[in-house]
Amino acid sequence: MAKSSNQKLKLLYLMQLFMEQTDEFHYITMPEIIEYLSNFGIKAERKSIYDDIELLKVYGLDIMTCQEKKNYYYYLASREFEMAELKLLVDSVQASKFITEKKSAELIGKLEGLASRYEAGKLQRHVYVTSRIKTMNESIYYNVDAINQAINDNMQIDFAYYEWSIQKKLQKRENGDKKGISPWALTWDDENYYMIAFDGRDQKIKHYRVDKMREIVITDKRRCGQEVFKRTDLASYNKKVFGMYGGREENVTIEFENSLIGVVLDRFGTEVMVIPKGEKHFTVHVQVEVSRQFLSWVIGLGNGARIIAPKSVVSQICAEGERIIEQYTK
Repeated sequence: MAKSSNQKLKLLYLMQLFMEQTDEFHYITMPEIIEYLSNFGIKAERKSIYDDIELLKVYGLDIMTCQEKKNYYYYLASREFEMAELKLLVDSVQASKFITEKKSAELIGKLEGLASRYEAGKLQRHVYVTSRIKTMNESIYYNVDAINQAINDNMQIDFAYYEWSIQKKLQKRENGDKKGISPWALTWDDENYYMIAFDGRDQKIKHYRVDKMREIVITDKRRCGQEVFKRTDLASYNKKVFGMYGGREENVTIEFENSLIGVVLDRFGTEVMVIPKGEKHFTVHVQVEVSRQFLSWVIGLGNGARIIAPKSVVSQICAEGERIIEQYTK
């Protein structure tokens, strides 16, 4: 038979049919396949479709055939992403404060395209029951890409750094023009995205909220701070810094009630050494940057946690307690 002008697209349309309209619970028959292709001006015989299905199997599609009485049914049995994996990805996108509502909807729509139309509906209902406060900064999507490009190209960046005003508007910080900053990593902390970078002028590591960065420009200058980051284990860096607020690094000994072991392991990792102390307590020695956020974290655990060394940090948390008392008794 003569081939139509769309005949060369037959394999692509056939793959689209299996991807969009079939799964392990939804099948399609040979007459339905022929009718689907005819909607695109493609005439096909059963034998040629059998051959095409075999080609798609060789390509990697997990197309299965089942028989009920005299009828044969075809479906895509598995996909690159399982439904549970797609739900996990959707959850991650929806829960991410740094992704705007608009970008979240776009990303989730693309994730839905990886499932059949029947499973995509389940993903949409799954999204509907989740709700998070989202950033208003649409450019963060591209900030991350620019920062990654600078890291990969080993280049410094310039950018403007913003903060919220009392009028709930983002405005440039005083001295908010950042020049010659060397980005080394992107990290996730307290539900926000941060850039970990080296400031050549101050010769120290600094952190910047990516959603508060604007006007990122990749410069023609090579990054600096290599020696500092060679000595820094970025994998364990977040364990030392609380709320991405820096401070003087100290080896701190903390005593905890046994019931808080999960909190400790979540914060410092399962490799932290846990030393039993009596029947109801244990201690850990952790390297942290002592900031007000770290002290507040310990205070927030109430009677279940107590810093016991060094004396300088004990003095700091006592002073913080006195400050709170004075603040609320004026």
